[in-house]
Order: sequence, then C-alpha cells, then structure tokens
Amino acid sequence: MGVVLPVLFALFAAFSNALATVLQRRAALTVPQSDGFRFGLVLDLLRRPVWVAGILAVIAAGAGQAAALATGALALVQPLFVLELPLALLIASLLTRQRLPGALWLAVAGVVAGLGVAMVAASPAGNRTDVPPERWAVALPACAVIVALLAVAGLRRPPGRSRAGCLGAATAVCYALTAALMKSSVHVLDDDGIDGFLTTWETYAFGASGICALLLLEHAMQGGPLVASQPALTLGDASISIALGVVLYEEHLRSGWWLLPQLLGVALVCAGVLALARAGEGAP
Repeated sequence: MGVVLPVLFALFAAFSNALATVLQRRAALTVPQSDGFRFGLVLDLLRRPVWVAGILAVIAAGAGQAAALATGALALVQPLFVLELPLALLIASLLTRQRLPGALWLAVAGVVAGLGVAMVAASPAGNRTDVPPERWAVALPACAVIVALLAVAGLRRPPGRSRAGCLGAATAVCYALTAALMKSSVHVLDDDGIDGFLTTWETYAFGASGICALLLLEHAMQGGPLVASQPALTLGDASISIALGVVLYEEHLRSGWWLLPQLLGVALVCAGVLALARAGEGAP
C-alpha cells in the first residue's frame, strides 16, 4: 500500500481538478476579457454558478492532493496530475455530448502509456517529512522571482499564445510550490494536530501560493488558446514538482540506463499533451 494509496488519492485529485478546469474555463469565457492583472475577475466569476461548482471541485481536489502528499513522495504524486488534460477533454465531451475522434483517443493512450512508463522507470522514492529552513530560504525566493518574471512577460503581451504560455508556466510554478508547502503542512497536522497545522507558516504559505495560482490560472485561460497554456501548465507542474521533491525532500529517481525509458515516457507524454491541447482549443 506504500505506493497504491498515494496514487489513488492523486488520481481522485486529478479527476476533480479536470472537472474544475472544464467548469472554470466555461465560466471564464463568459466574463469580459482584461488586458492586465485584474483582481475583480474573481468577483465577476463568483456570480457564475458554474464557476462556483468548479471551485468546489478544486476544494475536493485539494483534499485528495493533501492525502496523496501525506502518504507519498512529491515526485510521485504531482506528475500524475498530467492526467488532468485527457480527463478534462473526456469530461468536456461528456458534458457536450460530443464524441472524441480516434486521433484524440490515441493521444489519450499516449499520455497514459507515457506517464506509466516514465513513472515505473523513475520509481520515485523517499518521503522525508521535514525540510531544513535554509532550503526553503532558497526555493521560495527562486519560485517567486520565476513566477513574477513569467507573469509580467505574459501580461505585457497581447492575447495570444505567448501570453497564455507565459501565464500557464507561471501557474505551473505556483502549483508545484503549493504542493511542496502543502506536503510539509499536512505532516505537521499529522504530528502536532490542528493546533500545529494552524500555527505553522507553511499552512499560510501554501494558501497564499494557491490563491496566486488560481488568479494566474483564470488569466491564463482568458489570455489565449488552450494549446499554449495547458502544456505549459501540465508539463511545467510535473517537472518543477519533481525538482522541488529532489531539492527539498531529498527524493530519489532511478538513474543510469533507466533514463532511457524515462525519456521515452516523457516524449510520449509531451506528444500526447500537445495533441490534446490542440484539440482542446475548440472545446466548449
């Protein structure tokens, strides 16, 4: 059960996030588009019941993600969220009663197979529960600077692929950082109870990072086509999470000849995600 339990929790969270993405995207396309970063966007979206339903799905996904991170490695849990994109397209097709063509089913199969090959070959290991302060002192500013640079670069561009790609990548960094902070805080909850959880700085840091991710996600969805924002978000979240798992939590991946099947799996995932994102451009 050492791997099965976090995988099941992560799959539940991925499904909930996929549902949230479909609902939030439909809501985001019904509000006026903004040229800059607008906090009022959330107020507009709150008047859309579809968006509120999407937020409830986000909360469910957060609970599943927290349970997954409490029982498994960051480098194991977060890459499984790559499945959000094929799940989102499948959910969208069911809601609109539109059948997916055979080419898209092939892309879905490529993502699933590639992810499976990469994860089995990498075999992420390690579940350290504490992170020395000096590591956070490096990781937090580095992530903040990257997010700021990507967000500013995206918002300076007109609506289109460049804008959506930059904002999607900034969202990915926030998602990965949120997961890393959440992993630390849920272990505090397990060790010290609710009092410890409410008094540790990681709890409020992952909350703040999560809010930033939500704001950036809404602007990324409005900023351009899904083919630009979704690959940056999906693949960026997985890769940055693996890096944070290794740097912060000392998680380990197989090396040597195992790198070959890992690269093959990553190539299949990238090809599948790009194909699915192109298909998602026309999705309602």
